[in-house]
Amino acid sequence: MSGDAADTTADDRPLSTLRRRLARTLEVLRGADLEVRPFLPGEDGPLASFDPPPDHDEVERYWVNAPYAYVVVTYDTESDNHVYHVVEPELDDFEFDLLGRIVEDIRDPLLYREDPGEADDDRLRDELAALLEQYGVDASMRTFHSLLYYLRRDFRGYGKIDALLSDRHIEDISCDGYDLPIFVYHDEYTDIETNVVFGADELDNFVIRLAQRSGQHISVGDPIVGTTLPDGSRAELALGEEVTPRGSAFTIRQYAEEPFTPIDLIEYGTFSIEQMAYFWLCIEHNKSLIFAGGTASGKTTSMNAVSMFIPPRSKVLTIEDTRELSLYHDNWLSSVTRERLGEGEDIDMYDLLRSALRHRPEYIIVGEVRGEEALTLFQAMNTGHTTFSTMHADSIETVINRLENEPINVPRSMVQSLDLLSVQTLARFDGGRVRRAKTVGEIGGIDQRTGELDYSSVYSWDAETDSFASRDSALLDEIQSERGWSRSELLSELRDRRQFLEHLQEHGVTDYRRFTALVNEYYADPDRVMERFDAAERGPDDETADDETTLEENVRDEAASDEQVTDDPDPGNGG
Repeated sequence: MSGDAADTTADDRPLSTLRRRLARTLEVLRGADLEVRPFLPGEDGPLASFDPPPDHDEVERYWVNAPYAYVVVTYDTESDNHVYHVVEPELDDFEFDLLGRIVEDIRDPLLYREDPGEADDDRLRDELAALLEQYGVDASMRTFHSLLYYLRRDFRGYGKIDALLSDRHIEDISCDGYDLPIFVYHDEYTDIETNVVFGADELDNFVIRLAQRSGQHISVGDPIVGTTLPDGSRAELALGEEVTPRGSAFTIRQYAEEPFTPIDLIEYGTFSIEQMAYFWLCIEHNKSLIFAGGTASGKTTSMNAVSMFIPPRSKVLTIEDTRELSLYHDNWLSSVTRERLGEGEDIDMYDLLRSALRHRPEYIIVGEVRGEEALTLFQAMNTGHTTFSTMHADSIETVINRLENEPINVPRSMVQSLDLLSVQTLARFDGGRVRRAKTVGEIGGIDQRTGELDYSSVYSWDAETDSFASRDSALLDEIQSERGWSRSELLSELRDRRQFLEHLQEHGVTDYRRFTALVNEYYADPDRVMERFDAAERGPDDETADDETTLEENVRDEAASDEQVTDDPDPGNGG
C-alpha cells in the first residue's frame, strides 16, 4: 500500500465509524423484529477461524462445544513444545461492546424473573432476543449465536475455562498466577500450555466465583480453599498474593462423568483380566484392601472400579473429603466431611467413620486415610468389616511404614488385618504416560523370629515388556479353605470370572450401570450366565443354543446404545 493510500484510509476511518454508528442508531429508532432459529454452520458460516502462529505446525483440531468452540493443538518448532489453543466465536468491536451492555441488562431478568418451568438455555435465548429487539439491533444468526455462546459460558458455565472443562482429554487445569498462561494435563500431550490467560482483577473475581459456586467462602483472611465444583471436579483455590506471590491460583482436577469400570482399566492396561478376576474373588469373600500410589496414579479410580464387584444388596458406606466415588448399588450410603467457618462444628473423617460403624455396614470405603481415622478403620477391619481405602505411598514397605508411624500410628498387630495392597504408578511407556498396578501384594502375619510383618507380591508389572507376572497366592488358598473347595473348584471359579470379564470386554460393556447389573446377574445364577456365554460362542446354528434372548444379545444391544459419534467435523470449515 502506498503512503497516500494509507493516509486516505486513515482519514476515512472516523467517517466510517460515524456511518456505522448512525446506521445502528437508525436501527434502534426503527426497532427490530428478530426471528431466532438454530445455528446452521453451512448457511450462517463458521463462528471462528484459526491460523497457526508463525513457526507452529498444526497437529490436530477437535470440537469441545460444537458448533461454537473447538481446540487446535500446534507444535512450536522453535521451543519444541505443543501448544493448546482454545478457539471461540469471534466478535467485532460493535459485538464486543454490545455483549458488555447485554451482560449488564440481562442480570436482573435472570435473577428475579426466572420461570422454574423454563430451561436455562431457553431463558437465556429468550432474554437475549428480547434485549436485541429492544435495542433495535437486527442481528444475524451468526451474531446472535455468538452472543448466546458467551452468555451461556459466563452465566451458566465456567467462563474462560469452560472449553477446557468440556474437553474429555483434559485431566487437570492449572493457573499459577496473574497474566500467566494456564496449563492443562492432556491425555495425549501430557502437560501443555494453553492460550487462556487471566488478568489480575479478572482472576481474583474468578477464584471467588469458583468458591461461591461450590458453596465455600474464600477471602484474603482465609485465602486457601479445597472444594468440589458442581460438576464433580475437585478444586484447590488460592486468593491474592498472601500465600501465592504470583497472584491468585487454582488447580482443577477433572473426573470422568461416569466412573471407569474394571473393563475400562483392563482396556487401558492398568490391570490384566487375571488380576481383575483375582480382585473379584477376594472382594466377594470380604478381603480388605488399600490402593496406594503417587499423585494421579489412579488410586481412587481403581478403588471405585473394583467396588463394582461388591455383592448386590450388601450394605456399603462411603466416606470422603470430596465426592469422587460413584457406585451403582442399591444399598449404598454416601457421606462427606463438612467444614464450618461460622456456626456448627466441623465433621471430619474420624467422626464419619465412628458414625459409620453404628450403621452396621458390610463394606466401608474411605476416600483416603492420612490421620487418626486410619486407626478406627483398622479397628473396623478387626471387628469383621470389609474396608477399602487409598494412601499416598510408592511401595508395600512405604505403606506399612506410614501406617505404623506418625501421624497414623496403627499397631502392627492391627495392620495384619489388612489383606491386600495394590501399589499403582504413573509411568512413561512407549512415548506416553500410563497407569499401571506396579505391585499387588498380600499381607501375612507377624514373623515370630523378627517381629516384622510378612508380605508377599502376587502380581508385579514388568516395565520392559508391559506385562504382569503372577505368583502363588495365600489369599486364594485361604478362600479355598473357607469355602471347602477343592483346588480344581477354586481354579474353575477363577476361570469363570475371567471368561465373564473377557466376554464383557469383547462386547465393549463399559457403562458402569450395565456392568454392575451383569455382575449382579452372575451373583444370582453364575451357571446360567456361563451357559448363555457358551451358547453365544457356539452361535445360533448350534442345536444346543438357547432359544431365549441371550445375555450376548443384551450385551450387544447395550454396547450399541453406548456408542458415541467420534467423527468430529472440521471446525475451521464450520462443520
